[in-house]
Parts: sequence; structure tokens; C-alpha cells
Amino acid sequence: MTSDAELLEAWRAGDPTAGRALFERHIGLLSRFFRNKAGDETEELIQRTFLACVESRDRVRDGAAFRTYLLRVARSKLYKHYASVRPQVELDAMSVSIADLQPSPSVVLAQRQHDRALLEALRCLPLELQLAIELHYWEGMSTAELAELLELPQGTVKTRLMRARERLREALAAALASGVPDDDEHLDAWARSLRALVVA
Repeated sequence: MTSDAELLEAWRAGDPTAGRALFERHIGLLSRFFRNKAGDETEELIQRTFLACVESRDRVRDGAAFRTYLLRVARSKLYKHYASVRPQVELDAMSVSIADLQPSPSVVLAQRQHDRALLEALRCLPLELQLAIELHYWEGMSTAELAELLELPQGTVKTRLMRARERLREALAAALASGVPDDDEHLDAWARSLRALVVA
């Protein structure tokens, strides 16, 4: 399989097929990134993210970092989206949540009540905590990768993931009569199992 680095190099050299292959490889990533945060605006935000990458493809450091670069652009587009549609809300991503910005329920469909509760609990986390924990669960990003993406020390990312798990448990305990995992291992496995639900 051709690597991101090879596709990026070919795309920069003028091969549009390589650019399309690069985007097709990562469209699922962007879909999962936006789906539980932007709802009906997901497709539009994916397009804006890809367009920004087309316009700035020569600024990506290297192909190995393309996924991180793409997510950094996606994060910026998400913040700009909410800054424009909810200008009356100060977008402090460590205090405001998607549930604050977009009060309507998630558009992600889950059959089981427990899964619906977890998706809604994720939306109630402060946005930066939601980003970190979803990328950790659904994309398998390590704390080092998250630190690079969020431009934070790795220790801070570890603290945020711990805080996100605590807040998830609290939200789930308030929403569910039973079935809330009391340890990280079971909560992590449950959250990872939702990955398939957030594909557009």
C-alpha cells in the first residue's frame, strides 16, 4: 500500500489521482471527527477541510504527519463553524460543549439506550475533552500523537483523558440506572465499540 508520504509527494508533483487517493483514505477519519460534533453540517465541514488542505498542501511537513495536519485543519474548521453560527457564545473549548453549542440531540443513530447515552455524554464534555477522548478511542491516537495535534505537553493530554473519563462516568450515572462501567478498561472498550456508529 502506498504511504501517505508517497501520496503527498506525488500530489505535490502534480498527480491529482494521488490527492484523491489521500482524501479517500482519510474521509472516514473526518466523518468520525465531525459526526458527533457537527451533525447535519458534517459533509460541508469535510469539504471545507479538504479544500483547505488542497490550498495548503505545500505547507504539510511530511506525509507521516498528514493525518495530524488534517485533524488540525478539521479542528480549526469546527471552531470557526461554531464561532460563526453561535457568535453570542464565547468559544472556550475547555468549558463549552457541543451540547451547549448545538442543543439538539446527536444525529448519530444508536439502537441501544446505553450507546445513545454514551454518545450524548460525549457531546456534554467540554469540546477539547471530547476531541481528545474520541480521537483516542476511535482513531487509536496515542497521548504523544494527541499532544502534537493539540499542541500540548503529553502530561496535560493524559490529565485531560483522565478528566474526560471521570466526566463521562458522571454523565452516564445521571442518565442510566445501571450498566455504567466502574473501571477504565470497560469504559474504553465500550467507547471504542461506538466507532462504527459515527461513520457517515
